[in-house]
This record gives sequence, C-alpha cells and structure tokens, in this order.
Amino acid sequence: MDPPIGFWQITPSTEFRTGGPTKQSLTSHVGPTMLAMFVSAHYSGDDLVPKFRNGEHWKKVFGPVFMYLNSSFYPGDYKLLWDDANVQMQTEVESWPYSFPVSDDFQKSEQRGCVSGRLLVRDRYLDHEDICASSAYIGLALPGEAGSWQRECKGYQFWTKADEKGCFFISNARTGDYNLYAWCPGFIGDYMFDVTLTITPGDVIDLGELVYEPPRDGPTLWEIGIPDRSAKEFYVPDPNPLYINKLYVNHPDKFRQYGLWERYAELYPDNDLIYTVGVSDYTKDWFFAQVTRKGENNTFLPTTWQIKFKLDEVNKNGIYKLRVVVAMSALAEMQVRFNELTVSQPRFSTGLIGKDNAIARHGIHGLYWLFNIDVKSDWLVEGENTIYITQPKCTSPFQGIMYDYIRMEGPPKEDV
Repeated sequence: MDPPIGFWQITPSTEFRTGGPTKQSLTSHVGPTMLAMFVSAHYSGDDLVPKFRNGEHWKKVFGPVFMYLNSSFYPGDYKLLWDDANVQMQTEVESWPYSFPVSDDFQKSEQRGCVSGRLLVRDRYLDHEDICASSAYIGLALPGEAGSWQRECKGYQFWTKADEKGCFFISNARTGDYNLYAWCPGFIGDYMFDVTLTITPGDVIDLGELVYEPPRDGPTLWEIGIPDRSAKEFYVPDPNPLYINKLYVNHPDKFRQYGLWERYAELYPDNDLIYTVGVSDYTKDWFFAQVTRKGENNTFLPTTWQIKFKLDEVNKNGIYKLRVVVAMSALAEMQVRFNELTVSQPRFSTGLIGKDNAIARHGIHGLYWLFNIDVKSDWLVEGENTIYITQPKCTSPFQGIMYDYIRMEGPPKEDV
C-alpha cells in the first residue's frame, strides 16, 4: 500500500483452458487471491475432469502465464497501476503465441492456422431475413456434437466473438482436427458446422456464410428471461447484513454474496414462487435459483414454482412446445406438470442432473442444458393455465436449478 505495488496475472491466451469461454473456475474467491488454474471441475462437476483409460497417451501445453509487477510513487493511486496492467495485458495478447518457448510441443505462429467466416441466424418467426449473429461466441474445439465443447477437457479450444455483422476471425489455431461451434446471445441452442476442419501450418480457411437455425417450432406465446446462458437477469436479493461482502455492494454482480439461498424462504415464507405472465416482472418476481426450503430439525423441503398464463383458445390439432433452458443444476431434478399438480407422474422430468454447485460458490451459471417439451393440446385449457415446476431433491440447501430462459411456443404456422 505504501508505496502502492501491483501484482497481476496476465493470461494472453485461454486456448489451453477446459470447457470453453463460459467455464468458471473458483470465482467465489474474493480479496487478495490469485489463481492460475488450467483444469477445474468447479461450476461443472465430473464432466470436466480428464479421464484416461487403457494406456491412452495424452499431453498438453499449459501456459505460459505472465506475472506482472508494477509500482507507483504516489500513495493511493491504485487506478494508475490497474491502467498500466491493462496496457501490459494488451501487449501480451498481441505477442501470442510467444516466440521464446523452446518446447517442440508449443507451436509458434508460423506453425498455426486461421479460420474466418460469417454467421447468420435464421428464425422466420422473428424475421423474414437472416439475422446477423452479432456478438456470437464462435470457436474451434475437438470434434464432437453440438455443444460438446463445454464438457471438453483434453484438447485445445480457440474462441472469438463475432462483430455486429456476424463476421469472425479465429487466429493462431494449433494444427489438428476440429469442429467449429457457436452460440449466440439472444438465441437458444448450439450451432456446429457439420464438416470437420483440419488445420495445417499456414492455413487461412474462409468458410463464407454459415447459417444457424435455433430450435423453433412455432410462434412465441410468452417468454421469461433472456437467453444468455446465465441467471443474472433474474431477481438476486440483498445479502444478510451479517454476511455481506463489501467488495460487491452496489456492484452489478450482486450474486457474489454468501447465503443468498437462505433469502428464498424469507421472501416466500408460506408459499412458493408464483409467476403470472403479463403481470409479473422476471427481474423482480423470478428468484435467481430454485432452491430448497429449510424445514424443521435441519431438514430441507422441495419447492414447486408456478407459471400462470392465459390462452384465448387451444389449437386441438397442434402440438405446443415448452422450451426450458437451464443455466445451472446442482444434484437437482426438474419435474414439469400442466394444470394438475396432484398427479403422481410429471409430464416431463429431467431425472437427476448436474454437479455445478454454483449456488454454494456464489456463481450465476454452470453448464448449459436445453430441454424441449412437447405439450399436448389436451393438457391445456382455454382461459387460465398453470405450469408447475417441481425440484424434489432436498437433502441439502445447495441443491437446485438456475434457469436461463423459458419459452412457450404455439403450434407451427403453415405460412412460416
């Protein structure tokens, strides 16, 4: 502090990290804690633990990571150190891949390749023209299935963000075989280019225009939230004053506070959450996580949330679709019922899913899950309808689900 000294960790490339651009690693730490972590199961669970069997050969280069120290002669001028570190960060990013590592396993710039193109989104229920995939995350990862990159932990990944026109350029990709993956804020689901790309030294591969058609069967009847792979837009309560972390007071990341799960029962002491479409506001009326409720003798109770909505008429000849996008699950189950809470068997169940543990570790998302539920017309009624979403697993205060986005679609229209 006197004189001010800065100690900074600069990671110029995340190519060696696991789980892609959405992966979190112990971000519950606050204060003077610095972590250079390359492989982690936090906020994801066992899926992100590399597994090796039957004499499998594997090697990978982690880093280098740059440690930067700076200082100032002016006491209290900490922003000067921060600004200087950001300038140094940009210098390191532009210097990647470094030329000084002598290992043959660390590929230099001339040994790598590039991929470019433009991504468009096609959703005829939103626009008759293709939409530019502005700010889409586009990356190369080991061959797999759409979305498999978030559970991939052995290979290298190379990601970039598309510009406002959907154009992208991925530079300095290591040689090897990859699939091109993408996801776009504002749209659900995952895109994957259906041809395996082989990167060789000096390659500049132009894929031209690519089109992603996100899951869609019919027009939107109603929606809750924003499809951004996070529960951040929902209601995050103020923390218990006994546990408050002053670093995150008046901070946009309100979720980085201890004990927020206990606030649910305080806000809903007698009944669980009820959300009425067209009346409720998800920024105020949708709790950021469907958690358990504390009972007597240190036990915990399941919770059932309700979504109420009106239908002027029900199309008896069509199938409706409920799309539930989950941003995090921690040893939880999602059961869905329509207009009948007392029936023993739900219309849909995920089964036990997720070990993300973001509730306990002050996160706002973990792994991404998309569930598409066919809704038969005879499950619905003209007038007021209720969807019941039950999370029945309740042996811990940290079991629960964070939702990203929920959308009800009507039956398909012939003219779209």
